[in-house]
Amino acid sequence: MSALKRKPERIMLRVRKGALVPAFLMDHKKLRERRYSIDDIVSAEIRKPRNPKFNRLVHAFGRLCTENIEAFTGLDSHALLKRFQLEANIGCDEIAVIFPGIGPCTYRIPQSLSFESMGEEAFSKVYRQFCEHVSRKYWPSLTADQIAAMAEVMPDEPT
Repeated sequence: MSALKRKPERIMLRVRKGALVPAFLMDHKKLRERRYSIDDIVSAEIRKPRNPKFNRLVHAFGRLCTENIEAFTGLDSHALLKRFQLEANIGCDEIAVIFPGIGPCTYRIPQSLSFESMGEEAFSKVYRQFCEHVSRKYWPSLTADQIAAMAEVMPDEPT
């Protein structure tokens, strides 16, 4: 069994007058699968997630890099983002590990960038660090602001 705790599955809710209702069809299905009934009492942690448009933006940034930086050809945007997190220590938790015969090392675990896992303020900081990292290491002729602007005009990925 894994030592890492599994993150609980989240259900997105929309605020209505005097009630919280499933935000999307998938959330409605999740509630039904859990066999919740009208008037059941449930416990919940309620917080407002980051705007989903920023999820699109970070994946557009990832595609911008995979489509235009040769070192990342063939990676999907998610894999690229995790690689940048580890490579530049962006949005990572660090754990000290001691290896016999080697000594102390630092193990990085990338935090989830999903819009329900990371608030807007923390995400904005991480996204800015991504742009700065790419500017420094891969596109030194461009500023972080120019890279961010290019990602913003990337077309949506075909579905």
